[in-house]
Amino acid sequence: MIDTGPGASREVSLAALQVLQVVLEKAWGTQADGEVTIVFTDLVGFSSWSLRAGDGATLSLLREVAAMVEPPMIERGGQVVKRLGDGLMVVFDHPDRAVEAVFEARAALANLEHDGYRPCMRVGVHTGAPQPIGADWFGVDVNVAARMMELGGKGNVVISGDTHDAIGDQRLEELGLTARRYRRGLLAAPQRGVPEDLPVYVLRPVSAEP
Repeated sequence: MIDTGPGASREVSLAALQVLQVVLEKAWGTQADGEVTIVFTDLVGFSSWSLRAGDGATLSLLREVAAMVEPPMIERGGQVVKRLGDGLMVVFDHPDRAVEAVFEARAALANLEHDGYRPCMRVGVHTGAPQPIGADWFGVDVNVAARMMELGGKGNVVISGDTHDAIGDQRLEELGLTARRYRRGLLAAPQRGVPEDLPVYVLRPVSAEP
């Protein structure tokens, strides 16, 4: 019996991405332009709050969030690729600058409150070689970065093993960060769109560790 459920659809989508990336590289005669680090962000609980708050309050909050989150990203060399409602896709040349920018942006949001809502940002980070398409990026590595963000739950910074290895524990320590392996809950759905052998880590400031 063929599985036609949502999980199967996601697996087909990932396979299609892989095939299309190869086709694009052959057609254009170029490989992905070296390694980059891809960051996806998202505000936890934003959708529920915005339904209650209305359009005016929602737009006001998004302007405040952008003013706090985007400057640290840009100052550390990040290219803001897309603004995705309450989130961003940003690409960096250096993985350590990416995570440094992420934690600075999260710290900037810590004191923001808007109509009873305190924005908390979950983040996914992955290092790979996606295909550049004009000002955008395409490929499996972009998909993996988005999946890392989804694993961020209620406000975690989740990085792939590729990003962890590219930075190294010594550099993470210099940044005041520690990485712990991500553990999927017993009742949580299996990770979709992420290679089974790819380690996943949760990053936290050393001061936040128990």
